[in-house]
Amino acid sequence: MGDFGGWVSQDRKHVWHPFTQMQTAPPPVPIERARGIYLHTHDGRRLLDGISSWWVNIHGHNHPRLNRALEEQASRLGHVLFAGCTHEPAARLASELVRRAPAGLSRVFFSDNGSTSVEVALKMSYQYWKNRGETRDLFISLKHAYHGDTLGAMGVGGVDAFHAQFADLLVQQLQTHSPTCRTCPVGQTRATCRIECSGRLEDLLRESGHRVAAVIVEPMVQGAGGMIIWPVEFLNLVRELTRRHGTLLIADEVFTGFGRTGKMFACEHGPVTPDLMCLSKALTGGYLPLAATLVTEPLYQAFLSEDRGRGFLHGHSYTANPLGCAVALESLALFDQERRLERVARLEELFTERLARIAGMPAVAEVRGIGALAVMELHPEREGGYLDSRSPRLIQAFLEKGLLLRPLGNVLYFLPPYVIEDGEAHRAFDVIEEVLASVV
Repeated sequence: MGDFGGWVSQDRKHVWHPFTQMQTAPPPVPIERARGIYLHTHDGRRLLDGISSWWVNIHGHNHPRLNRALEEQASRLGHVLFAGCTHEPAARLASELVRRAPAGLSRVFFSDNGSTSVEVALKMSYQYWKNRGETRDLFISLKHAYHGDTLGAMGVGGVDAFHAQFADLLVQQLQTHSPTCRTCPVGQTRATCRIECSGRLEDLLRESGHRVAAVIVEPMVQGAGGMIIWPVEFLNLVRELTRRHGTLLIADEVFTGFGRTGKMFACEHGPVTPDLMCLSKALTGGYLPLAATLVTEPLYQAFLSEDRGRGFLHGHSYTANPLGCAVALESLALFDQERRLERVARLEELFTERLARIAGMPAVAEVRGIGALAVMELHPEREGGYLDSRSPRLIQAFLEKGLLLRPLGNVLYFLPPYVIEDGEAHRAFDVIEEVLASVV
């Protein structure tokens, strides 16, 4: 595929990679092609994609039906502006998303990626209250929250490694507890989590609710903040409290949406209906950047007016790109026709079985899982966290054994495409056990 040495050299000379300290990072892995759950390098290595290429690839790489949907749409319409124009893939996709989403979410605003879907939700929440004659300038988020890397999304984040350097630029937020039962500051258990976690949120809403535009959460699993898995009781309590105190609830399902937690959307575990729901990542099955923010009809109605200035004056050049919408539609069809959620249920059983073995290893502090996600939290090195120094060594050790993983500091997770076979999943866990026994 071209001059291998030449383009790798060009990468090192000109490319700035994400989430990377470019001075100390090893050369990036050069991927030439992919199929199914495997990535293939130029030098002939085959790597099992254990993180679904940053949580987006759910049906496997190079899926023939997704390829065909992309090719067929490209032959008709590659792109057109979405202000004043529309097209069939966007209209059909919006309808399909509303049909599958929690009841009550009825309108879809398209954007480009997870961060922009959250930016849309934050701006909509703020303007919703302005259009109603109120100024609400605060948001409530959770400790360990991660909602993206644009300024608004960072403003409701809670991971110092990502957000602390930009504190002076960010929107105002109040922060409440994340339901991390194992490290709960007052020693609560799952059965009594309402006492501390919900109590702190209720205090904030009681004291400042008149200024709170919205509470934003990652339902059931906080991803980049450490793969923290919630008790479902907390999800229901958040919805109950936001409704009781008359504020909006934003569900950031960028990571959790499209089957990852065993439900199509994590809000279904409640079940709860948020006022706004953010989607991206697996929306196109890992093919193209596309995002959507779903809202309820009352929220949408608050923007309707003879005054154009009360409309939502926000957009992106590639809003509702027809190629992305067409692939997303085919991805949703695969959920039904290839019974993806049934496969996720089987993976959850397999992951639970293997995590029980790993739980007893000396390096492991805790294991947890939900749906097609398996998490192994290592005993922290000093303070642990995202910058734990073992992470680069672990990444390299896994690569040498043909497995692509990218730990969040001392939190190791396995998050493969749903099409992984049982035997392939067991082999991946065998490698994880080998590395944890020899490297940590």
